[in-house]
Amino acid sequence: MLSRWAAIAAATVTIAGLSPAGTADAHPAPAVTRAGLDPALVTGRGAQVDFAEQEAENARTTGTVIGPDRTAYTLPAEASGRTAVRLSAGQYVEFALPAPTNAITVRYSIPDAPGGGGITAPLAVTVNGGHRRTMTLTSQYAWLYNQYPFTNDPGADLLHPDWWITECSCVPDQTTPRPVITKPFRPSHFYDEQRLLLGRTFRAGDRLRLTAPAGSPAAWTVIDLLDTQLVGRPHVATRAANVVLFGADPTGRRDSADALDRAIAFARRHRLPVYLPPGVFQVNRHIIVDDVTIEGAGNWHTIVRGREVALDPPAPDGSVHTGVGFYGRDAAAGGSTGVHLSGFAIEGDVRERIDTDQVNGIGGAMSHSTIEGLYLHHTKVGLWFDGPMTGLRVTGNIITDQIADALNFHTGVTNSVVSNNFVRNTGDDGLAMWSETTANAGNVFDHNTVQSPVLANGIALYGGGDATVSANLVADPVREGSGIQLGTRFGAVPFTGRIRITDNTTVRAGTYELNWNIGLGAIWIYALEHSIDADIQVVGDHFLDNGYNAIMLVSDWPVKDLYSITNVTFADLRVDGAGTSVLSARSAGSASLRNVDARNVGAVGVNNCGSFHFTPAGSEFSLTDLGGNDGGWLAGWQLPNTITCEDRPVVVPPPPPSRW
Repeated sequence: MLSRWAAIAAATVTIAGLSPAGTADAHPAPAVTRAGLDPALVTGRGAQVDFAEQEAENARTTGTVIGPDRTAYTLPAEASGRTAVRLSAGQYVEFALPAPTNAITVRYSIPDAPGGGGITAPLAVTVNGGHRRTMTLTSQYAWLYNQYPFTNDPGADLLHPDWWITECSCVPDQTTPRPVITKPFRPSHFYDEQRLLLGRTFRAGDRLRLTAPAGSPAAWTVIDLLDTQLVGRPHVATRAANVVLFGADPTGRRDSADALDRAIAFARRHRLPVYLPPGVFQVNRHIIVDDVTIEGAGNWHTIVRGREVALDPPAPDGSVHTGVGFYGRDAAAGGSTGVHLSGFAIEGDVRERIDTDQVNGIGGAMSHSTIEGLYLHHTKVGLWFDGPMTGLRVTGNIITDQIADALNFHTGVTNSVVSNNFVRNTGDDGLAMWSETTANAGNVFDHNTVQSPVLANGIALYGGGDATVSANLVADPVREGSGIQLGTRFGAVPFTGRIRITDNTTVRAGTYELNWNIGLGAIWIYALEHSIDADIQVVGDHFLDNGYNAIMLVSDWPVKDLYSITNVTFADLRVDGAGTSVLSARSAGSASLRNVDARNVGAVGVNNCGSFHFTPAGSEFSLTDLGGNDGGWLAGWQLPNTITCEDRPVVVPPPPPSRW
């Protein structure tokens, strides 16, 4: 079924600046996008960033366009917009700069080493045929394989041969003859990104070319996109505890962790901020922060970089590694308060997923604190908070290339705000509120952009109370997740109060769930461990170019007669393209619909299976039509609970979204 996306690629790839074969033509104008879309389609939603995104497939190239394709474990599926450009040696992709530019970020993929562990390869950068620079690309932080929690070894046998897998529709350990599993098994997490200061400012309209040079050790180089920006001068703090004066080394050759500790202690005694000037500072352990302000010169200018360090014996919390990170005190020890971090980058060294490891960029508990303007890269989780804690604001950060989540509010986090952050290429949920055993409450995720989570969801709420998810932009979740999920799972307490999912846009969501062998929804409400009966308001959202459903409500099969989903309102929604249905109900319960407009729907508008008993009374899930549901997708005969169940309807890929 998923192969239909690949089959229509040639028919749908009408990209500015390319012939159908992907050859170079005359210089195209800059094509600035947001999450691979016309920016007009997402006005007012997502993070406001100071860079311009350009997709490689819209640029001039001698390479080959790959995609569009949403099939998991493929390079196009993990690319922004599900399309990228593949370069062989000597080939290039060339972008017209849309504005004055002195810095670039390249999102790319190169092959793994045959035995895993990654390779390095050059990428030539030229502007107007000159000003040559060379980026050294790496795949050392990419290429994971196999089943959760994954491995770096492409030749590994199944990590869980006692799990059911889609590839054979069987449990390998319980199957005779034992199935032969193709290796590498389930390769993923293909992409990485790298930043480069160009050393001078170039004008709008100048031509920046990325070339895979002859003799590169990489058999191919895939370019997904280019971000261009004009980076300002370094921030200077004159009345502050400058870490260099306490022995920190801005060249990155010597470890500066102890010097940072000394600067923090001095700054707290004298009520001063700590200043991290321009430079690279090596830090290979946690820096504990409490009641302190730490300012960098800007996240392009100040880089705190560390190696992952093995711990023998393991730490009391189970960590077998440590690495660079700024951590509040543990909640059990009272947590930290009054921490303010801004204006620097954290470059980690995490290459494998070990869930017990505390190798996050920011961690611990931080109440009444702010985190602003950081660039978090190559850590396990960008920001992981273990409550109870309250009053945190996380704003204006860039979080990319994480092994797991970008941000997680875990257990008892209250009255905290995450806004205007940009997230790309996470190995698990982009942004999550996880109320494991203790409820989170009163938290807000607002105006964030989340792109290309390789696994799980763009934004996830697991239980808790009175949460708001508003005006976010979520694009291209790859597998086993949705744009937005509300779920009672992972030991979360039930939802309570009002849960508001308002004015968000998802694009190219509604992915394939390989364990169930079905398509999900761009928004997925999932009752697994408790019923969901809080006041859930899904209002003003736009669900664009959905691979399967726009909306899905489901209880897992073993609990379908135990848990239901009720009291959900869907209002003022726009659905532009659904490969299958606007709404799929695979649970008992009820919902109301008002002003839900839909077009380009591939199957029946409502796929109502209820809890699969198929009694003469109809489905166990009922819909109330409150009027204004336009587009012909909701017919009177479907109401309130007509069984329209088709377990795996044929997917009809929708056309690209357009202005309403």
